[in-house]
Amino acid sequence: MLDGVEAKSTEQLMAEIGRRARAAGRILATAPAEQKDRALREMAAAVRAATPEILAGNRIDIEAMKANGQTAAFLDRGTLDETRIEAIAKALEDIVALDDPVGSVIAAWDRPNGLRIERVRTPLGVIGVIYESRPNVTADAGALCLKAGNAVVLRGGSDTLQSNRAIHAALQKGLEVAGLPADAIQIVPVADRAAVGEMLRGLDGNLDVIVPRGGRSLVERVQTEARVPVFAHLEGLVHIFVDRAADLEKAVDIVVNSKLRRTGICGALETLLVHEDVAHSHLPVIVKALQERGCEIRGGARVRDICENVVPASEDDWSTEYLDKILSVKVVPDLDAAMAHIARYGSSHTDCIVTEDQRAADHFQAEVDSAIVLHNASTQFADGGEFGLGAEIGIATGRLHARGPVALEGLTTYKWQVLGSGQARP
Repeated sequence: MLDGVEAKSTEQLMAEIGRRARAAGRILATAPAEQKDRALREMAAAVRAATPEILAGNRIDIEAMKANGQTAAFLDRGTLDETRIEAIAKALEDIVALDDPVGSVIAAWDRPNGLRIERVRTPLGVIGVIYESRPNVTADAGALCLKAGNAVVLRGGSDTLQSNRAIHAALQKGLEVAGLPADAIQIVPVADRAAVGEMLRGLDGNLDVIVPRGGRSLVERVQTEARVPVFAHLEGLVHIFVDRAADLEKAVDIVVNSKLRRTGICGALETLLVHEDVAHSHLPVIVKALQERGCEIRGGARVRDICENVVPASEDDWSTEYLDKILSVKVVPDLDAAMAHIARYGSSHTDCIVTEDQRAADHFQAEVDSAIVLHNASTQFADGGEFGLGAEIGIATGRLHARGPVALEGLTTYKWQVLGSGQARP
């Protein structure tokens, strides 16, 4: 426990964190881009220098996770090594290269009376991020909020508390070297679940928005209890539809990569839908490629008739985010049936069609109402970095303000600036 934390109640601790974040946010809102970029570079250097401390904290976390029987997917999400720590540092440096959104003019026009109207990007203020398992989110979220001029309060999962603390300490060093307030990026230093409740209540009016990153239970709690706006990051019930006009080689490569490159990320494939016209030609090849790599296939009766060693799928399988080497597979009669399945069971996160029929692809991309809709590409591209946005704070599955990868622009709002020369309204 951090110095002084044990002497305060969780309510007192969180109220103080909120006050300090608001004060730091006022400074960040007008901090020049050069100063924020210097802080990011110093953060990257501090993360690299702190590699031994970060790895030591991570070993403690992983040992505890194993003792608590966490799944392989959660262990993969939580595990750090030198390569992953270097990737965290590199992601911080990549954000430096991005344009600072604060102060940019979104639109401008002149009125007949001579008034100049401008819509200008401004920071949101103080952002709360509640997340599970992935220590890299500590750096990604902290850096993105900083670049967009926001203070941030981070509440990571108890599974990776030591890893998060070590990374956070490096971020604060970078802020201090650049002359910015260390309170600009704060981490909740206790595992007490009551801290989440305090964040959901808004920290005495000091929290402007909450971003949850985690499983359905976390997101549903945040959406139900939050008294501040929420950027919902719902689970990734990701689908691929292999159309009758799909190229077999492409389909195999895309499905295998989508499912197995990293099974524990939200863009990992969870349900495969195959057009009945290519079920006998395509499905056995795709299933064999998955099974050879250790993936369990759960399918309906038609899938089991066509392929060997398939576990019967239950109704629950169509709405399960496995985050593991398990895939549910279904044969569907046509494109409309595939889209109906996605509409019923999907989470509006990421869905893909594999086809050489451009009309089918256009129909799928127009009608499937998900934040990310792909054509002939792995669903593991559902990532802000892969979109050229830099690191992301999450993938929003809602429909207001921000949708899909929430990067710098998604962490800003706007204000109206009206420039006059003495006009008075008649």
